[in-house]
Amino acid sequence: MSAAAAAAGALLAVQASLPAHAASGSTFNSTSNPVLFVHGYTGSGSNWDTMASRFRTDGWPSSYLDQWSYDWHQSNAMTAQQLSTEVDRLLAATGAAKVDIVSHSMGGLSSRYYLKNLGGDSKVDAWVSLGGPNHGTDSANSCFDTSCTEMRIGSSFLAALNSGDETPGTPRYATWWSPCDTVINPDSSVSLSGATNTQTSCLSHTGLLTDATVYAQTRDMINS
Repeated sequence: MSAAAAAAGALLAVQASLPAHAASGSTFNSTSNPVLFVHGYTGSGSNWDTMASRFRTDGWPSSYLDQWSYDWHQSNAMTAQQLSTEVDRLLAATGAAKVDIVSHSMGGLSSRYYLKNLGGDSKVDAWVSLGGPNHGTDSANSCFDTSCTEMRIGSSFLAALNSGDETPGTPRYATWWSPCDTVINPDSSVSLSGATNTQTSCLSHTGLLTDATVYAQTRDMINS
């Protein structure tokens, strides 16, 4: 009996030392969603190469990582309509029930429009904004594309987007902002009421895309 008890104790000790993959936000598991990346103004899907590579290292299959590109000159409302189509395509391709959206900069605006106005809140589990001009930025005063003028502080587009509940529906919302981001001014523009808002270390606007800590925090948030 004592030998059996010792063996059982040893087995429990081994089991306790094993990583709890299914419960860990750091590892792909059966409840993980496909990730749709939405780049910002003047960007493209390749902006996400570093982050997508890290997701693959942590177990996400390539079919679950959608580095989507769109015409960043057009209105964010038009981009949101195209985003809706892309979400449906990704869900059909993977068989998943919901997606997670990770956005950078202006990509946060079209994806928020999708969640608020196009039924996206029923298809998105987690939404992330890295350096998003959610309440406008003065750097948009010097560009004149439709999408860029919508990023200006006080624009009618932002007024409508931010009216009422800034984080509508059931998705989990999170933002990351850097005190050294010279593109988003003021820094407080990024944070949303109802979201988990996180200050990063001193990172540039594009540095938010490649910082290892921001990646790990984003991964664990969407995979929790």
